[in-house]
Amino acid sequence: MASIRKEFIVNATPDEVWDVLGDYGAVHERLAPGFVTNTQLSSDTRTVTFADGTIVHERLVDLDHDNRRVAYTVVGGSLHPSHHHAWMQALPETGGRTRFVWHTDILPDTLAPPITEFVEHGSTVMREALETAAAARTGPVRTSP
Repeated sequence: MASIRKEFIVNATPDEVWDVLGDYGAVHERLAPGFVTNTQLSSDTRTVTFADGTIVHERLVDLDHDNRRVAYTVVGGSLHPSHHHAWMQALPETGGRTRFVWHTDILPDTLAPPITEFVEHGSTVMREALETAAAARTGPVRTSP
């Protein structure tokens, strides 16, 4: 099984990041605009359309407000993993910032390269969207270490 893990620091508080991350049905509007072009929510499953045309059906596994963590699994769409489990979490970091962690376990291993590309590109878009949202609320983006 391949495991893909991406961590990055966001110049926003964990509560500001969670406000966006925890909005499970608004990925295309708030968390990854442009990278994700549409999100349709039906019960516990969201259909996510990516800019490259990839469509995935993601079932919500856990939305943990106390730990600022969302977990989901791919259950259909353009990708056909035999196993997929992913989670994202907003953790406190020094200076009022957030450590964003995105972890994915995937089978078969042959899906690791395209999923890794999605994670890398998506992380860049998410960081920018999260910092922009925080700056709109609280003023200019903080740059303290």
